[in-house]
Amino acid sequence: MRKVLPAACLGVMAAFAVGVAYANEELSKMAQNPKDWVMPAGDYANTRYSKLNQITAANVGKLQVAWTFSTGVLRGHEGGPLIIGNIMYVHTPFPNKVYALDLSQENKIVWKYEPKQDPNVIPVMCCDTVNRGVAYGDGKIFLHQADTTLVALDAKTGQVAWSVKNGDPGKGATGTSAPLVVKDKVLIGISGGEFGVQCHVTAYDLKSGKQVWRAFSEGPDDQIMVDPVKTTEHGKPIGKDSSVKTWQGDQWKIGGGCTWGWLSYDPSLNMVYYGSGNPSTWNPKQRPGDNKWSMTVFARNADTGMAHWVYQMTPHDEWDYDGVNEMILSDQQINGQERKLLTHFDRNGLAYTMDRTNGELLVAEKYDPKVNWTTGVDMNKSSPTFGRPKVVDQYSTEKGGEDKNTKGICPAALGTKDEQPAAYSPDTQLFYVPTNHVCMDYEPFKVSYTAGQPYVGATLSMYPPQGESHMGNFIAWDNKTGKIVWSNKEQFSVWSGALATAGGVVFYGTLEGYLKAVDAKTGKELYKFKTPSGIIGNVTTYEQGGRQYVAVLSGVGGWAGIGLAAGLTDPTAGLGAVGGYAALSNYTALGGTLTVFALPQ
Repeated sequence: MRKVLPAACLGVMAAFAVGVAYANEELSKMAQNPKDWVMPAGDYANTRYSKLNQITAANVGKLQVAWTFSTGVLRGHEGGPLIIGNIMYVHTPFPNKVYALDLSQENKIVWKYEPKQDPNVIPVMCCDTVNRGVAYGDGKIFLHQADTTLVALDAKTGQVAWSVKNGDPGKGATGTSAPLVVKDKVLIGISGGEFGVQCHVTAYDLKSGKQVWRAFSEGPDDQIMVDPVKTTEHGKPIGKDSSVKTWQGDQWKIGGGCTWGWLSYDPSLNMVYYGSGNPSTWNPKQRPGDNKWSMTVFARNADTGMAHWVYQMTPHDEWDYDGVNEMILSDQQINGQERKLLTHFDRNGLAYTMDRTNGELLVAEKYDPKVNWTTGVDMNKSSPTFGRPKVVDQYSTEKGGEDKNTKGICPAALGTKDEQPAAYSPDTQLFYVPTNHVCMDYEPFKVSYTAGQPYVGATLSMYPPQGESHMGNFIAWDNKTGKIVWSNKEQFSVWSGALATAGGVVFYGTLEGYLKAVDAKTGKELYKFKTPSGIIGNVTTYEQGGRQYVAVLSGVGGWAGIGLAAGLTDPTAGLGAVGGYAALSNYTALGGTLTVFALPQ
């Protein structure tokens, strides 16, 4: 029997619906103001593009340091500040301090939040004690702490409004990623793939912190929040038990697929997009099957969490090519047709262009010509292996088997790009991508699972491609043709997030510590300044008092800089990165500084 709701109830529901829409519209409207930087990536589309144009290709060479701020913390400083009106919110790595600075009062510290966390979480963090930033919504600042506590702070006072535990560090789960506020929810992922955590994205209520939905990357259909008939891959239903059928026994329970990268959102489709990481363990022999849905692009309904479509980029990953990198949303013409696109630069060295409405794969090409583990993706739509990469046996770590060192695999496990986000300019319709130009030797070995202990099962070493000495490139990419437009060599990997501006300038940082500005059309270097430490932070811009500023956190660390950050010397330590980046100590040292630039007055 159909029930008729009383008019009063209908009125309450209507008001609630308006409130939900308002929360979303407020943030969308705030993001339209280029004077501020209100989301980790600048906007819901993850473009990292600013309409500010006071700093141009003609005058950027005159940039000067306007002011600096010491965070009081060493280790790797990823992410970047938020700027909302006169207040800048700056975060740090563990212990995850947050500062509110008043830009109108000589950057005075308005409040500081310093959580008390168990330092035992530090050794559980696989690749440095990094944090990728805070989010804003409903008058609150949201922080995902290393110990997985998601905390809501009053934006004006720094007082804790609510907090909730998002995972169990005792079993290897940690928090490193930036939250995203969507409608009346705050969304956050989880880290822990190297400890066999069954990973997830979770939506919490903005006002109370109550869990609204949680979607795992692998497991039964109800846990991964898919509909066997309605959820599709390449336009076809994924079918019942699509994940568990691709794992041996209950291995999915310790399957990884972590979600520590970036989230994006399309309000017009009400869809959230993100990627899942590597399956556990790194020894592929121990987990036969495609290991779905690790290494996957997810498109989910923001309200319910149900997956609309999925696409697994690297089935049965043999190289630790996490799929967590950002999904950049753009509306462009491709093949003469206006499309809602999603562009993703994967760790596996392939750049994907997809239709974000339905997951149709349009382009998949190598964005570093040295990528050799695959000859490319099968793009024949009538082929049973459509959308799968064609693996080269010589570089398969499984074909060699356990205790066999497979040499010369490109890219290395840290990928052609890791989490350091690219930028997109609607002016040039180009993507500006910080990349790693690094190869590896990879030797899998048998490993057993113990909760809270590393569950890796491989030894790695890293180095530049044969015959080359540089370990990074900063490139401009055409996502419609799948081609590099220009490429700038860098001595070390470019581990900083890019920023594109309406002034025709693109900014990025280097591991030696340089902030660089290049011409958006040609890549010509226009400016560089060496900050106190290596840059793995993301460049941000804002306007205050009629003046455009460019801000970046420096503080070497992250996976590439883990040797310096943690004082490691064994070349195979840091999952292989210590030896590859040993020379970095000749160019920079630990630090934690925000450096802000502007044109002279």
